[in-house]
Amino acid sequence: MSATYRQIPPLTYQRDVLPQPITALSFDPVSDILWSGTNSGHVCANYTPQGLRGVHYPVGGQYAVKKIVATDVNVVACSVTSDGIGAWGKGGVNSWYFKPGDQISTFSNKPPNSSAIAAATVTPELLLLNTQTGAVLRRTSAPSILTHLHYTASQSYFVSGDADGWIRLHDPRDLSSRSHASGAVKAHVSGIQGLETSSTLLYTIGLGERQGRPYPDSLVKMYDLRNMKPLPPIPFSAGPAFITRFPNRPTTLAITSSQGLIQIVDTTNPSTNEFYQLNTPSYVTSVAISPTAGYMAFGDSDGAIHLLSAAEEEAMLPFNGFDGKPIDWPDTVEPLPEIEWSDKTPLNSVGMPYYNHLLLSSWSKDLVPASLYFPPPVKVPQQVLNSIKVNDTIAYATLPKELRGRRNVVASAPKKTGGRFRSGKARHNDSEPVTPTYEYAPDTIPKCYRKVEIEYSKFGVEDFDFGFYNRTAFSGLETHILNSYTNPIVQVMHYTIPIRRLAKSHITTDCPHEHCLLCELGFVARMLEDAQGTNCQASNFCKTVGVLAQMHNAIELIDYGRESVDLNYAHMIQMFHRFLVDRLSTEGNSFPHNPTLLPDAGPADLHSPAPAPITQLLGIDAKNIIICSSCRALREKENMTHLIDMIYPVRKPTNDPAHETDFVSILRNSLLRRTTHKATCQTCKQFATFETRRSICTRDLPPVLAINAAVHNEEAHKFWRDQRRQTFLKPRVELRGQIEGMDDPETVVYELRAMVVQVVSKDAKSHLVALVKVPEAEESQDPEPWFIFNDFLVQNMTEEEALSFPSTWKVPAVLYLERVDLRQRLDFTKLPDKMDPTILCRDTNIAVNRDIRAIKHESLRYEELPRPGTLIAIDAEFVSMQQEETEYRSDGTKKVIRPARLSLARVSVLRGDGPKEGVPFIDDHIHTSEIIVDYLTEFSGIKFGDLDPNMSRYTLTPLKVVYKKLRLLVDSGCIFIGHGLSKDFRIINIFVPPEQVIDTVDLYYLENRQRRLSLRFLTWFVLKENIQTDTHDSIEDALSALKLYKVHLQLEEEGTFDKKLDELYREGRQYNFKPPAPAGAQTNSPVPPSGAGSPVPGQIAMGRGAFLQQAFAPGQYPLNAVATPPFFPIQGHNRHGYGHQNWRNR
Repeated sequence: MSATYRQIPPLTYQRDVLPQPITALSFDPVSDILWSGTNSGHVCANYTPQGLRGVHYPVGGQYAVKKIVATDVNVVACSVTSDGIGAWGKGGVNSWYFKPGDQISTFSNKPPNSSAIAAATVTPELLLLNTQTGAVLRRTSAPSILTHLHYTASQSYFVSGDADGWIRLHDPRDLSSRSHASGAVKAHVSGIQGLETSSTLLYTIGLGERQGRPYPDSLVKMYDLRNMKPLPPIPFSAGPAFITRFPNRPTTLAITSSQGLIQIVDTTNPSTNEFYQLNTPSYVTSVAISPTAGYMAFGDSDGAIHLLSAAEEEAMLPFNGFDGKPIDWPDTVEPLPEIEWSDKTPLNSVGMPYYNHLLLSSWSKDLVPASLYFPPPVKVPQQVLNSIKVNDTIAYATLPKELRGRRNVVASAPKKTGGRFRSGKARHNDSEPVTPTYEYAPDTIPKCYRKVEIEYSKFGVEDFDFGFYNRTAFSGLETHILNSYTNPIVQVMHYTIPIRRLAKSHITTDCPHEHCLLCELGFVARMLEDAQGTNCQASNFCKTVGVLAQMHNAIELIDYGRESVDLNYAHMIQMFHRFLVDRLSTEGNSFPHNPTLLPDAGPADLHSPAPAPITQLLGIDAKNIIICSSCRALREKENMTHLIDMIYPVRKPTNDPAHETDFVSILRNSLLRRTTHKATCQTCKQFATFETRRSICTRDLPPVLAINAAVHNEEAHKFWRDQRRQTFLKPRVELRGQIEGMDDPETVVYELRAMVVQVVSKDAKSHLVALVKVPEAEESQDPEPWFIFNDFLVQNMTEEEALSFPSTWKVPAVLYLERVDLRQRLDFTKLPDKMDPTILCRDTNIAVNRDIRAIKHESLRYEELPRPGTLIAIDAEFVSMQQEETEYRSDGTKKVIRPARLSLARVSVLRGDGPKEGVPFIDDHIHTSEIIVDYLTEFSGIKFGDLDPNMSRYTLTPLKVVYKKLRLLVDSGCIFIGHGLSKDFRIINIFVPPEQVIDTVDLYYLENRQRRLSLRFLTWFVLKENIQTDTHDSIEDALSALKLYKVHLQLEEEGTFDKKLDELYREGRQYNFKPPAPAGAQTNSPVPPSGAGSPVPGQIAMGRGAFLQQAFAPGQYPLNAVATPPFFPIQGHNRHGYGHQNWRNR
């Protein structure tokens, strides 16, 4: 056989109107077939060098075939967008198809003496599959997205290349990377384009970088597989696009460019080269070499397969050099009998097909499931298996406490997906069995850890039944807010009592920062304390996080509400944790007037003021000891840090004692943090290695230890996993410091108080939950004080489950430990604890051009400051900061993905009693630095410029100041009167105890009518006033609610309110519960029924004008200080110019 190749006529398929590029090629090892893959996702068999067209079948997906590997018995292939990988017989019948749940990025060649191939997904994940059945033999995570896999000739390991340009060696026995000195090599800057191996050599081509853009690397790089050391590369100036090794010549490569230039080179003797140029008008898209090297095949973008043959002229050489197995041609179909059709032709003459074997529709018993009922049989809980005992053939175990209850009650049908709403509570059966929170398999995520989402009905988020998810006395936080991923860290801070005390104290001070996380944390803490199990929102805190993150160029902390697989919330929350603690330290620092929280912690220095309070709680005041390894020169450097980032051993040696890898040892090594670096020594003037360690005595360890777990890879997570029924994390740990390189003999005990963990679901999307040892539960002698705070889902759990890390779905992120001996010694008496009430007496305006005529309120005098039980009327207006996100379905229905985000724009508070009853003492427009999407002028009365300090004509006040005023009113025990206050308080982000709220929407409500009345209708019908004609005015609305409350009191005293309320609903139905247009305006309102004259004595008065006829004497007003006309026309007193005494006879 000649060593020189010649080009023979290409293989084309002219039937295609639009030729499909050939994206993959593979020679069959046992038959005279060349398998080709097209850009449309089909595999085609080309028989003999003449190109006889054979079977043609799709491989899944609608795009190009990515790779084909022909084996002795089948053909393995996958496409670019397919959701799996499959194998097909030589006749085109599918043997198996495996779907891993993600797209297949690549798969390897099949080793000669093995029935397994390696495959990679975009998750990224590495799999080992059986080529006969498609079963998964092994599975593990990959360091990055792999683009190439190739078994070496020795089959002892396989090589992977990823999208970042790294090549790694893997052991096929456990898919792990080999542990020699150079386990991974950065071969190319921007990615791998091709891999080939021989027994001892590795060849790669890839992309470099030129002017910041990927560019084909002109070198074929070589590495020694035994030690991964680079060898002299092979230059190829045309830019290598494909490299292919000759099967019969292990050291010979065919290097091909996309323009069709081919170089055949012996890598052991690079001076020996052969060059060929394909006669192709387009570019090359795939390459393959036959097993005997008799043919080289090149697919191009025009759908042609170019062949280089080593056979002599006019010689017919099979692809493999031998005939091989005969080609399976399809059997000839017998022709159908001809039937002459007439009116008398019987239909049974058509006949039925005859089958001599079972049809595919005749399923075997192996394919029929054993049970078609829901749900499948439950597994025995792991807690039961742990305590099981066997006596002869009988196994028995005690039922754990956490599994006691309705364990034999199971669902009879799949539970319908859908939110639980208070409006539909009557249709729900709350007594249905709840799935146990403890799952049975360690890889299955327990129900209480799973992501919970708020569903939205037509009544909004207020209709969602949060109480179904939280039946404890501890409040959860809602999730429909941007940056709500911070909810777990807020819960951790709240239930860390020293930090809670600092935050609550800070809100009583005159903080100069407009955006202050410590203030917002204090407000959330007060809200969570008051709510006692009612769901809350940290909307102001989350908004401040976004503002400060942009101000400090920390945009990686902003969550834009777009979930993706690449979003790692564990890493994100740890970055935010560091940012938050730094902000708390800065914002709470009142140097030099900081109070001392630990007066007896060490020697007192009167000339050294105390640091920031948060630094006194979390600060690790240590010294960095730096030693030169050359001259042993030593120098010290002060080091203050608030957090500990855990550092894990790089590798666990076999002779390591077990205690070096336990939690306490790793935590202590992370605290002392031994590191090395190289620099020039100022003493010996040599470039030497420096050893750095942290030195701190035990007594200086902080009262609260804040830890970032830093579990960023699989190796670090292995330390945390449960082993032999033992948890890595312990409820209490003993720590000791180190002084001058010697261990401090004194030890202190830290107790684990809370932690934030990341929960990774099977679709690789993650979320965060908080596991907290609640102090209030400990005080109430609760045997299990641990609770999980999964946003608005709050549930009790055992300490064992809280500390357990059974599998990879639970990843630690943040831990908080409290020093036991300092818990009672912390002195908070010097912290301020009362808010200055005179803020209600001050003018807090920041508008530059305020119009004196626009001032409608009169601040409180000192003697008017509120006391418990003081009546106040309140109303608020809002603007939209973000539009509602809605998903419209094909059936016309819609689903709210995220509701509109509203922000407080104006709040008005009126005096509810006293000589100035009805006079506002707060009427503040709220300054906001965010972009306003919609001013909602029709409903809020707010216009452009009203919230701008340079343009506003009104009293403009920062949001935090207004919030402090409202917080002071709540703490003072005021009674809030208004209409629809629950929604207002939700958006304001403040919790008011129910006993301090009087809502007229509930006062004037009949439960059996299931309709709540608007303030506008109530004011028109009851008070005979028209409000909200053009826009809403918060003072007008608050005053109307106050009047309605006074009318309610008067009717309750008379004992006629229930009767009047029935009349109100009956009359309101006639007007569709909407007030008609004012007098003189055209209206289509229904005409009241005629013939209804003045009420007869002894009968119930009907109609708008007669609602209060029997309640008040002529001229008597229910509001003694508000200058308003009589609410209804009284007989004989036609003060409003109506022609009839009763409104119904107008």
